[in-house]
Amino acid sequence: MRIFSFTILSAILFTFFSPLSIAIDTISVTQSINENSTLVSEYGRFELGFFSPGSSTYRYVGIWYKDIPVKTVVWVANRQNPINDSSGTLMINRTGHVVLLGQKSTVVWSASPTESVQAPILQLLDTGNLVLRNEKDENSENYLWQSFDYPTDTLLPGMKLGWDLRTGLERRLVSWKSPDDPSPGDFAWGITLHSYPESETWKGSNKYFRDGPWNGIRFSGAPELQSNPLFNFKLVSNKNEVYYIFYLKNETAKSRMVVNQTNGYIRIRYAWNSGTQSWEVFASVPRDTCDTYGLCGAYGNCIIGESPVCQCLTGFKPKGNFIDWSQGCVRNKPFDCQDKHSSGFVKIRGLKLPDTTYTWANASVNLKECKARCLSNCSCTGYTNTNISGGGSGCAMWFGDLIDIREFQDGGQDLYVRIHASELGANSERKVKIVVVVLAVIFVVCGMILVAHYIRKIRATRGLEDNIETIARTTNQNNGAQTNNLEALFFDLDKIVEATSNFSSNNKLGEGGFGPVYKGTLEDGQEIAVKRFSKSSGQGQNEFKNEVILIAKLQHRNLVKLLGYCLQGEEKILIYEYMPNKSLDFFIFDQTKSELLDWSKRYHIICGIARGLLYLHQDSRLRIIHRDIKASNILLDNEMNPKISDFGMAKTFGGDESEGNTKRVVGTYGYMAPEYAIDGLFSMKSDVFSFGILLLEIISGKKNRGFYHLDHSQNLIGHAWRLWKEGRLMELINPCFKDTSNLSEVLRSIHIGLLCVQEHPEDRPSMSYVVVMLGSESTLPQPKQPGFSLDKTNVAANSSPKKSESSSTNEITVTLLEPR
Repeated sequence: MRIFSFTILSAILFTFFSPLSIAIDTISVTQSINENSTLVSEYGRFELGFFSPGSSTYRYVGIWYKDIPVKTVVWVANRQNPINDSSGTLMINRTGHVVLLGQKSTVVWSASPTESVQAPILQLLDTGNLVLRNEKDENSENYLWQSFDYPTDTLLPGMKLGWDLRTGLERRLVSWKSPDDPSPGDFAWGITLHSYPESETWKGSNKYFRDGPWNGIRFSGAPELQSNPLFNFKLVSNKNEVYYIFYLKNETAKSRMVVNQTNGYIRIRYAWNSGTQSWEVFASVPRDTCDTYGLCGAYGNCIIGESPVCQCLTGFKPKGNFIDWSQGCVRNKPFDCQDKHSSGFVKIRGLKLPDTTYTWANASVNLKECKARCLSNCSCTGYTNTNISGGGSGCAMWFGDLIDIREFQDGGQDLYVRIHASELGANSERKVKIVVVVLAVIFVVCGMILVAHYIRKIRATRGLEDNIETIARTTNQNNGAQTNNLEALFFDLDKIVEATSNFSSNNKLGEGGFGPVYKGTLEDGQEIAVKRFSKSSGQGQNEFKNEVILIAKLQHRNLVKLLGYCLQGEEKILIYEYMPNKSLDFFIFDQTKSELLDWSKRYHIICGIARGLLYLHQDSRLRIIHRDIKASNILLDNEMNPKISDFGMAKTFGGDESEGNTKRVVGTYGYMAPEYAIDGLFSMKSDVFSFGILLLEIISGKKNRGFYHLDHSQNLIGHAWRLWKEGRLMELINPCFKDTSNLSEVLRSIHIGLLCVQEHPEDRPSMSYVVVMLGSESTLPQPKQPGFSLDKTNVAANSSPKKSESSSTNEITVTLLEPR
């Protein structure tokens, strides 16, 4: 009995007077870690305890290499909430939560188990993973919580970088703010959930560097990721998880990937060198100028060693000058969407594949079928295999501009880029014969071709003029004095040239997919906005005619007013009332100008847009679906009244019609309803979806397309839905008006926005109901899962894309004729 008592007493004294390191890797509910103790993994590889980084006096709980003399921290628990004295205690509380206590036993940081447990223990593994598990599950990986799921700036062997799709958990690395401050810095690295997932690094809200998508062997932009004696690596992508992981081939070696806090470099470090007291660097990215995201713009190819480093892809030419490549390249010759023989594909080797934000991927489609699908879809600009191992398999297709491409001398991947058929190479011998024959004939028929082309242009122009005049007469007969005579709205070209100082660049207000817009002043002093359709624009006669006829017939305070049009020679011009406050996007997406819009102004704009759409859907003589509702198409007059503009894409219905189906998908990615973007089905509920996106953008000040959040990579819809489910809607409100707003009104508007973006059209309210909800305080229904909310393009991943139209530059607006 005395021997037993003495043993207990010795254990108590040993614990109380223990040295700086407890020789154990585990604590239970009855134990804790404080300033005088640490956890050490079983074989002494890692240690957990309190530390102060650099010259800081703050205290953090972290994990570092135990067997390296220079403290190399790989994980920090309370990186955003340091302790400023030595009072910290790490323990498991009675509910099984891991908690870090500071002064006065306040909770500084905590980790929650995924399920309740009777005998939880906290253990530091030799992998560097801190795990919470059931005491009896000693040899199981059934962890209740693990630090590997919540990395800081370091990826260790066996740690997953990416997503658990079952729980929505994202594992990404975020740099330290400085060597003295482990709180989240500017740089983040993770796996982005596009239809074709890829590795990306962000600086703040901007893309900084891309490794490119995984091609079955490595990331397409990381040729240095090849077979090596140090580690194996892979990307796992299935319905449950998408993640990148690497393993050491020799377990006694050391390796880690770190996001640097000063420049965002991702460095693969290996083998601690005791002689130099430093890590050897295996690889580091970004590696050079060409890794700068989007350096060469759309269809530009960055090639180290070339002068300039930016070169246009085959079939393209510089859009701007040879100094500023930010404008990228444009096609030498646009192809005709209606003629399947007018385009083909050129194979470009050794590339980092373009940004995959707007892609479609399917592992079961072969390359031949992939080519056929891309060729049948007017918006498809390129394709390749998703897996290049074993001879190649799978299909990935790009829609819209190809951005952030670079060429490697060794490595990279083949990409098939769509260009005009006339620029494709052919069998040289056959080509010579064809050229000889053509040259022999061309001098005979050249004159005839030119004359025929000239006559066709004249007829096309006259046909459009006759069409407008015919519809004008019909409209006037139907509507009497309510509609202006379109012939009376005709402006002479000389008058417009004089009003705009010959389309002076000083008068240019902006530019869209249709062409530039200029400010002008008529002889009587009236200010006008002049929309000049560009010859290279994807929008042609149909859109021009559509907009002239529709706007001339529509009269509403929240629709832009058409003053006239001009159709002379090849010029197609529309003249509108001038909006001194430009468009809505000019304010809500600019940090400075956004402060000019308080909540009352924003709510006034929201209600005005809703009333304008209600008029189009219900109160005008024809049902009209706009199909391109977005912030840049909402103009603001001098009193900040909203005016819906740009009716070139609008669709009209008569009688009881209210929906349609098209192979010509038009509109703007980021605002399109799922059923329209994927299957070409459009209705009034398509506009309701776009309105819901716009409403959320007005409230948050963030764009749905390209939205970035430090904690996840969902788009704005997904972010809003997450906040709704977690009861944190206040976080969605733009801080510039948050403190002075009518909070109940703002939260009600977010609720309405979520109702408008529900995945299924039948679940979305009509615009008449939206107007009622905005103007009342009635109880609102609960919203269901939004469309396109899990990630930016994942909804389309399992569906074959329909034929759609091409995209213009800035906003990825889908147009009718010319893929660019």
